[in-house]
Amino acid sequence: MNLLIINPSELSRENLIILEGRRAEHLDNILRVNVNQLIRTGLLNGSIGQAKVTHIEAQRVVLELDVSSLKPPPKPIPCQLILAMPRPKMMRRVLQNTASMGVKEIHLINCWKVEKSYWQTPWLSEQAIRENLLLGLEQSADTVLPEVSIHKLFKPFVEDILPELIRTRRALLAHPRSDKRCPVDLNEASSLIIGPEGGFTDYEVEKLQEAGAEAVHVGERILRVETAIPALLSRLYPA
Repeated sequence: MNLLIINPSELSRENLIILEGRRAEHLDNILRVNVNQLIRTGLLNGSIGQAKVTHIEAQRVVLELDVSSLKPPPKPIPCQLILAMPRPKMMRRVLQNTASMGVKEIHLINCWKVEKSYWQTPWLSEQAIRENLLLGLEQSADTVLPEVSIHKLFKPFVEDILPELIRTRRALLAHPRSDKRCPVDLNEASSLIIGPEGGFTDYEVEKLQEAGAEAVHVGERILRVETAIPALLSRLYPA
């Protein structure tokens, strides 16, 4: 945890924060904080500053936020991620990594090689998605929670939703069989479309291109989704 994230509703009028559960246990047992220690603290979807530990007891930590220390969170990267629904066991890492890299809009879509059972995973529950996004934000010291949208029908998404999503963005379709290399260091907003590990079908690639997506590649190797996301984002928007 590189940033303690609190909901503004957890902040009292005296700027006190009373923590119990996972965050309190992490501060006490993992970070081993002491009274009067300053902790980097952020308000969910808001500013980042410092809070001083004022009290520690079993499963409970009290902090006081220094409101004068508050500053804006890191700037997001201007990339909208459109991702074929990954395998459930990969879902947690994908959400955490994507959130930690600064993506603020994620669209999970269906396609031919996405198994129907994937959509039944408990990792798609609203609570599970939120928890994993928060873990990603805690890692990267960010506070702005990404928005996740779920689209279970490929054709309606591509024909009715995608054109509007990419209307003011450069849409890039990661496709290893493309003859065009992925651009580097973009200075414009983009939509990055990544398929399943087996890739989109020819029909799906054609439909995505008809909607306005530009097929690009980063080499001959076919990467796992969890590897492709940071590789492509780092190429498009170097730190």
